[in-house]
Amino acid sequence: MRRVVSLLACALVVFCLIAASAAQTPGTAPQNKPAAPSNGPADPKAKKTYDEAIKLMKEHRTYFALDGFRKADKQDGGHCIPCEYQAWNAAFQMGDFKVARAQAEAMLSNVTSPGDKAQAQFVLGRACMAEGMHDKKAELIVMAEAAFSEALRIRPNNANYLYDEAMALAYLKRDDAARQRLHEFLKYASREDVDYARAQRFVERPELARAKLAPNFRLTTLDGRTLTLESLAGKVVLIDFWATWCSPCREALPHIRQIAKKFDGQPFAVISISLDSDEAKWKDFVGKNGMTWMQYRDGSFEGRISRQFGVTAIPATFTIDADGVLEDQHVGDANIEGKLKKLIAGAIEAANHKPAPATKSTSIGNSVSNPG
Repeated sequence: MRRVVSLLACALVVFCLIAASAAQTPGTAPQNKPAAPSNGPADPKAKKTYDEAIKLMKEHRTYFALDGFRKADKQDGGHCIPCEYQAWNAAFQMGDFKVARAQAEAMLSNVTSPGDKAQAQFVLGRACMAEGMHDKKAELIVMAEAAFSEALRIRPNNANYLYDEAMALAYLKRDDAARQRLHEFLKYASREDVDYARAQRFVERPELARAKLAPNFRLTTLDGRTLTLESLAGKVVLIDFWATWCSPCREALPHIRQIAKKFDGQPFAVISISLDSDEAKWKDFVGKNGMTWMQYRDGSFEGRISRQFGVTAIPATFTIDADGVLEDQHVGDANIEGKLKKLIAGAIEAANHKPAPATKSTSIGNSVSNPG
């Protein structure tokens, strides 16, 4: 989890991409979104509405929660920052970035302290960035960069602000400025930050930040390996979302097993991500069916990684090239072996022509900590 920042007197915990924005990637939930302020509105009626909306969010009834938070803000006189923040969060999760931007602007009009203003600018930038990428509107990316820049003016060493402004600058093809911000990010960020290794690559190749990169993530597999997508850089990755209760998933299993076996020993990795809620049943199924490749349980369609990839139906597989660029999504057991073969050949060729590094690599690789 990323560094702690604040909104009002309440702690806002920044939770890793879209380095890439959610609009760039298949999902809409921001991986590093700030967590909710703990305080609610002052008006008793507004507080009741707010608490009901919080409950709706926990039940994943996000659309109704958004209406509740906006109603609570109105009941509280239009100056309830926790209501506005929660409405921003709900709208962002839904992919309604225009509403998220409006809620961020409402927050900005109500905050007073420098730290709170910086954080409000940050969430405004997040909303503008996502909306601009989704709608392909450069002017919104410009607005996002301006918001991140203002946040950095107030809090110049905040690693979250530095990273997001670097992404906006890269999208605007201001590569030298993006590199500068990335160098600053690497100076202040923890090496365990989920975006640290990705930032190192962007310093060398800022054009990658403009590509349709797969969402970065950190997970611990069933056999205890902790990895990020960045730790698999140089490999083609096939991510398979499935569940034991899904009949088409069980039918697709022999094909996934065949792919894992066929490309074993090559720059290729398979990660199966289960949506099972029953951990014991999942482990038993994996063991009995010889699923020896990397396994992770996300728990449901509302799981962290499932939401990052925007998974709404299973089986769903995603093909990611050696640079981390999202190549394809396949709902169902699509015949993808031919494409995988070409991507793996490209990865081998790129590795053979890659110059040896002048210094020892500082990539975090598999040394990252367990996310908990």
